Amino acid sequence: MRLHPVPSVAAIATAVVATALAWQALTPAPALVAAARVVEIPAHRGVLGIAMTLADAGVIRSRAAFVALSLIRGSARKLQAGEYEVERSTDTVGVLKLLETGRVKQHTVLHPEGATVAELAAELERERIASAAAITRVAHDPAFLRGLAIPGPSVEGYLFPDTYQLVRGMTPEEILTRMVQRLRAKLTPDTLARARERRLDLHGLLTLASIIEREAVARDEMRLISAVFWNRLTLDMPLQADPTVQYALDKERRALTRGDLLVDHPFNTYRRPGLPPGPIASPGLQAIAAALDPAPVKYLYFVAMDDRRHYFSTTIEQHNAAVARYRLARTR
Repeated sequence: MRLHPVPSVAAIATAVVATALAWQALTPAPALVAAARVVEIPAHRGVLGIAMTLADAGVIRSRAAFVALSLIRGSARKLQAGEYEVERSTDTVGVLKLLETGRVKQHTVLHPEGATVAELAAELERERIASAAAITRVAHDPAFLRGLAIPGPSVEGYLFPDTYQLVRGMTPEEILTRMVQRLRAKLTPDTLARARERRLDLHGLLTLASIIEREAVARDEMRLISAVFWNRLTLDMPLQADPTVQYALDKERRALTRGDLLVDHPFNTYRRPGLPPGPIASPGLQAIAAALDPAPVKYLYFVAMDDRRHYFSTTIEQHNAAVARYRLARTR
């Protein structure tokens, strides 16, 4: 008769523990059975700290099972920090694979045409991607601007208006660099050549386009507004663009007083001739095109008729009459 070896107590205990850990690793945590969860893994945290964070967030059943599995897979030192969205019914194996790949949660951020650095900073802070103070600091940092060949005084106007997929943990430098690079990718050699024909460098082009962007509500008026500004520049007339004063006084999208127009500031185009020192917002491609292709008209003035459209004039007498007419209409 052949005798079968009797398993030792230690072997039985090991098998029981292994079975338990395997069950815990392959069975979703109760919280994940109900719904997906978002968990943030801080940087420079070891596997034990990561396991504790995951357990506290309710996305794994057992810290021991997670640690053991990471050691078996050889990834204990390779897990990546960041914000993760763990899908419903994901088991510990799936959670570990997610952290191994670093497939962090993406946040959709819209930077629209005419938006400013200040507005972008506020949006990024609302999304908890970066603090507004950090974005503002980097946006005006001379060393950062030199690295991107931006003459200053900030990255204003160089951030291409678009929809971006960003992740928490990105640095302000990474975010702003991506947006500047997208602008440069969108500007064709033909666009830059046409700007040079008009004796505009990139900075001047973006500056003029940004003013057009902020003045125009109706897209089909952009070339008319561009014509007014080009005609004024040709005649050495001040641009007298309200959005530049709003930018100077941090009063974007708010009404100006007569006193505001008298403030001596480099961006006040009522007081200073020519273009201001830099852009006042992010111009879109249509505003950039309008800056290079003004309408063939002799207009020198325009006034808002309503919330969308403007009335254009050639003489100061026509303009003053239009101002009186439309301001009276708005007070009725």
